[in-house]
This record gives sequence, C-alpha cells and structure tokens, in this order.
Amino acid sequence: MFFFLSKILLVAFSPGAWLMALLAAALLARRTGRWRQRWLTAAALLLFLGGNNALFSAALRRWEVPAVPLRALAPADAAVLLTGITANHKPHDRVYLTQGADRLTNALWLYRAGKVRRIIISGGLATLRPRPGQVPEAEELATLLKLAGVPASAILVEPRSHNTRENAQFTKALLAQHPEVRSLVLVTSAFHERRALACFAKVGLHPAPFPADFRSPDPAGAFSYWVVPSVDVLTRWGSLIHEMIGFITYKMVGYC
Repeated sequence: MFFFLSKILLVAFSPGAWLMALLAAALLARRTGRWRQRWLTAAALLLFLGGNNALFSAALRRWEVPAVPLRALAPADAAVLLTGITANHKPHDRVYLTQGADRLTNALWLYRAGKVRRIIISGGLATLRPRPGQVPEAEELATLLKLAGVPASAILVEPRSHNTRENAQFTKALLAQHPEVRSLVLVTSAFHERRALACFAKVGLHPAPFPADFRSPDPAGAFSYWVVPSVDVLTRWGSLIHEMIGFITYKMVGYC
C-alpha cells in the first residue's frame, strides 16, 4: 500500500501537475471574470519561480547530503547499494539504467578502491505491475556488477524490499546470516541519503554515508541559469518535494 501511495504522491506533489491544473482552471473560467486572470497569473508565477534553476539548485544543495571524499572514508566490510535506478524498456534482454546510475558506479568504485570487501544490493521489483518473468532490481544490478568483474562471492542480494524502510529491515535480516559483516557504507542518491540513514538507524544499523547521484549543479554564470525558467526544473522540483514529504511522513509514522 505504501509503495502505491508513494507513486500517487509523486504525481500529486509535482509542480508540473500544478501548472497543468492552473492552466486548465484558466481555460474553464469565464473569459470576462476575474478568476481567469488570477489562474493565469498564478501559472506564470509558478513557471517563473518553480522553473528557476538557481532557486532549485540552492534548495537541493541544502537537502542533499554532502559528498564524502574517498580518502576520508574508513574501510568497511560492505557497501549497501539501494536500488531504484533501472528502467523497464524493451527488449528485455539487458538492464537499462536511469539517472541514478551513479549509485551503482559509486558502489563499484568503493569495491575497486578497496574501501569495502562486499556489496549488498537491496531492492525488489521496481514497478506496480511487473511483467512475466521480471526479476527483482537487486538481481539485475548484481548481474551488472558481475559483468564489471565483481565476483559473485562478494555480492549479497536482498530482493524483497519495495521502499526505504524495507531496505533497512530486510538488510538487517540478511546481515543476521552474515555476522562477519559488521561495518557498512550506505550508497544512495544524495537527496535520498538523509531518509535512508534515518531508516537504517531506526533498525539499529549505522552505516557511514556515501551519497551519489548529485543533482544540484554548481551555480552558473549564464543569464538563463538565473532568469529564464525551465520546464525540466519543474519536474526536478517534483522529485525533491516527493522526497521531503516522504521523509516527514516516515518520521510521523515512526519508520525513521
């Protein structure tokens, strides 16, 4: 149920959806009435402020967990790689990665740099309607790690979780079968790291953070960056708002 609601909230709290609603309200309003102008003004303000790269980047930088230099990270027994980075495309004869692919490459980097001895991949099916024969995302990413030369003996798979809370719960259950794994590094997107760390702490696990997939660019000098609105930024606002609401909701219900 929570997995389903999270998908609904992703649409409900999308500034792009709000913009469409305001424009639809303007179209339905009487041409001679005041509300038509009000709806259009609200839509213009939302587009200008919500589409501003500088405002969004500043907000995202405040929310993202800062990057951790490799040299500052103490060696650990395993990296926990959270899924949510694959896409369902045809043909289904390979694994397709989305924007968050940095999670995978950063976990691989930790392994190759000798910072971790194992990689734990946590995540189940990434869709509400799995296709016949679809495998959990954790198993798909395990395949990619093996193709990159990571031995199967260094990979642990947790294929049941559907949200961040379950990532923490099922990872702890998996670790009960591997008492030799005592120290962890948590690899997920920088904007998601805050909630993930809180969920792991809730179940008694305290991994070191290693955020990846940074989506807050450094401030640019171009005029368009500061003034010209971008529809793409509206979409990115939706992801950030969804994550912030998810964090608050998790806190309220005691998940983290």
